Amino acid sequence: MRQRRQYRNRGQTNGCRADTTVRADDGSVAPLPEGVVAAMDAALADERHAVLNYQTVLDRFGPVRPFVNIAEAEQRHINALLRLYTSYNIPVPADDMMVEPIFETADLQTLCELGVQGEIDNVRLYDEELLPAVAGHANIVDVMTRLRDASALRHKPAFERCAARYAHN
Repeated sequence: MRQRRQYRNRGQTNGCRADTTVRADDGSVAPLPEGVVAAMDAALADERHAVLNYQTVLDRFGPVRPFVNIAEAEQRHINALLRLYTSYNIPVPADDMMVEPIFETADLQTLCELGVQGEIDNVRLYDEELLPAVAGHANIVDVMTRLRDASALRHKPAFERCAARYAHN
């Protein structure tokens, strides 16, 4: 029989989430590993940062592709992560992202190239840090795997096409 778990947070202590717990059907309580929460926080920060940078491009150039599509996708990624925070009853960290200055000044070809590198870095982050940190938490692994795959299979190729398109202009 599969064990059903209910997640709840007992509050924060000095900004830490060490009191976040997992309660099983048998009533036992185990802490939700701090590394899992830290990985969720890192994923959320990464997605928020991408939205902010891409929104800066849209503010400068209008609804240019692929930035408009990918900014919308990144917002969906944020929403997927926020649903995890809700389901685990974990406080959502403050959004203190700042735009990278180059997104305020670079031309579209450079911005597309930055998008390619950003997606490569994103896949590496998920593969090397985030997914290993959440192993054993199937629902979190599922969400993070979908976010990783979107970067690798959809966002990176879109930015590559964008960089090629503007290289010929």
